[in-house]
Amino acid sequence: MNRRVGADVQARVGVILEELVESGRESGLQVAAYLDGEPIVDAHAGWADRPGGRRLGADTLIHSFSTGKGFTATLVHVLAERGLIAYDTPIAHYWPEFGAHGKERATVRHALTHTIGVPQLPSAVTPEELCDWDTMCAIVAAQEPLWEAGTASGYHGWTFGWILGETVRRITGLTPAQALRTYVTEPLGVADELFFGLPESELARTAPLVEGNWAAWLESLPPTAPFRRYVAPNRAVWTVAELANRRAYLLADLPACGTTTARAAARLYAALSGEVDGVRLMSPERVALAADVAVEGKDLMLLGRYAKGLGYFLGLPAMAGERTAFGHHGSGGSIAFADRGRGLAFCLTRTRLVAGAADTAARLLADEIRSAVTPPRAP
Repeated sequence: MNRRVGADVQARVGVILEELVESGRESGLQVAAYLDGEPIVDAHAGWADRPGGRRLGADTLIHSFSTGKGFTATLVHVLAERGLIAYDTPIAHYWPEFGAHGKERATVRHALTHTIGVPQLPSAVTPEELCDWDTMCAIVAAQEPLWEAGTASGYHGWTFGWILGETVRRITGLTPAQALRTYVTEPLGVADELFFGLPESELARTAPLVEGNWAAWLESLPPTAPFRRYVAPNRAVWTVAELANRRAYLLADLPACGTTTARAAARLYAALSGEVDGVRLMSPERVALAADVAVEGKDLMLLGRYAKGLGYFLGLPAMAGERTAFGHHGSGGSIAFADRGRGLAFCLTRTRLVAGAADTAARLLADEIRSAVTPPRAP
């Protein structure tokens, strides 16, 4: 164990996880952390199916919704590191059809910062369409932007995945899932634990999600709220357990989302902060570029104020609000991030989807691990 961390941090995290499950607040959780490229926490508790059934393990796969956007952003940066993609090149250069309706000047940077102006889905989009790559890419390419690229930022909840994923496909000739495996997960040694769409062979390892109060929170949003009106315009495509437990959905290549173990996602972020077993995904200079504030202010879809880097959110509550931390959260309370100030990488995956006052586990556990690490240093 890293000498900068108390020897009992793994045990303390394990106790907290068991208490959360035994209290009934949680059904299944995984937590993993790396410090300076070394694993310091790999803990789990709860059930992979029903209480009293199959125990959740460190290798249980958990669908974590938009936590996967951090995987997509990382893939784009790895390709940029290799000179295959450029942030300020229009997406239409790689994907000509995307230039329709005034989007010809929208760039990869705009896509990464949610400023491209096409967060919306058709109001009657179905789960079947959602899982059909060619259909959704055609829909997104044909969309008229809600605002001029670069003039505002609004969370592209679903469309982020097709915009960047199809760009990756046009450049590499690989599907997003294949590109993620080739450029990110195989070099990291986590090709069997971190995915966009699952191989069919991995379905049996995947824990079903269960509803806490997340679906009720979505229901509480007014139908006119931008997130419900544009990002998730009908219940069939809400990011809830009912959708995530569908076989076709889990198999679909959807790089707006991801299915992973906590230890695999923590390893990915550790390999952004530094080396992990000799592997570093990108240079320190590129990490600094990706993780610095690119846009800041009111998000037109989420209606809160956020700081965003190139594909990552900065300073979220589970990150203790610190701008030197970057990563991505997912619907229902999952999160993965790197804390550059501490050399720390953290991931929480969860089976129970929660919101609001019930969404405390990530901050609680990240705080516990941060307390065992020396104070932050300059990144």
